[in-house]
Amino acid sequence: MTKDDLRETPILDREVTPYDRAHLLTYVRLLDAAAAHADWREAASLVLELDVDADPGRARRIHDVHLARARWMASMGYRHLLGPS
Repeated sequence: MTKDDLRETPILDREVTPYDRAHLLTYVRLLDAAAAHADWREAASLVLELDVDADPGRARRIHDVHLARARWMASMGYRHLLGPS
């Protein structure tokens, strides 16, 4: 993953996408950071490898998009990884 590969727009697919599969570790790390009450700037910098000071608006968008998707994966998306029920 590079910072240039990160989406800035919401991920609204109702199924797990190749993008999701490529970013599973990122999602887990963001969920861990959120559970630890880490500041979004710290998570964006350490997990997403973004320069928060250079463009805080973009960094916040990318962080929020990926944290929202991580939460979806934790509540619904993981079922798609397990296969048909």
